[in-house]
Amino acid sequence: MSTPAPRPSALFVCVHNAGRSQMAAAFLTHLAGDRVEVRSAGSAPADAVNPAVVEAMQEVGIDIAAETPKVLTVEAVQASDVVITMGCGDTCPVFPGKRYLDWQVDDPARQGVEAVRPIRDEIEHRIRGLAADLAG
Repeated sequence: MSTPAPRPSALFVCVHNAGRSQMAAAFLTHLAGDRVEVRSAGSAPADAVNPAVVEAMQEVGIDIAAETPKVLTVEAVQASDVVITMGCGDTCPVFPGKRYLDWQVDDPARQGVEAVRPIRDEIEHRIRGLAADLAG
């Protein structure tokens, strides 16, 4: 019997883990299901996910109200195949052999839901491409 191939894993990182990385992780989980292991973290996590981000995601049928910002750890980076950074700059640790993508996406911090919607839609578009690449 052959051993099943390990699931690919993705880590989404932004500064506060309260907006962009939460949306990206939720979209990838929604689209890829259990075919991809998904993590998100922040270099300086906020106390809570941005309420406008929660509302914008609910509009597309994805509930992230129970999510909490998590601190970025070296272990999370080491355990991930692909690391997607969104504005954390030099605070993101880099390890050889990892695939890194840096997505320049507007920060939804201190923005209302109207401003978050186009950010959400851009992230969803990028995630659809990534999901097809990772989950096959």
